[in-house]
Amino acid sequence: MAGEPQADCLFCKIVAGEVPATIVKDTETTVAFRDINPQAPTHILVIPKAHYADAASLASAAPQLAADLLREAGEVAAEEKVDGVGYRIVFNTGSGAGQTVFHAHAHLLGGRGLEWPPG
Repeated sequence: MAGEPQADCLFCKIVAGEVPATIVKDTETTVAFRDINPQAPTHILVIPKAHYADAASLASAAPQLAADLLREAGEVAAEEKVDGVGYRIVFNTGSGAGQTVFHAHAHLLGGRGLEWPPG
């Protein structure tokens, strides 16, 4: 069921404290933690605590939670001091787009030039 923890989901395990992560912010509805394979000097994942497979299903089923996630990404950017120079928030949706953990998550990237279009 959407929103319920999934036993085989890495990010659900991080939310539950079963898998360690370098948490930078923990709110009632979201968790932000450093990516273990950073693609920029600042690379933080911001996830909803509730399980949704991707950003589209999150936005459709729980729009307030999607808004919480985006707000927290902005707050983390400010805390990481990349808000003044610019940062990127990326949602990969589907394996063809590079999504490897099927729990909605935003990549917050900053701290280096981020050219467009990306790779």
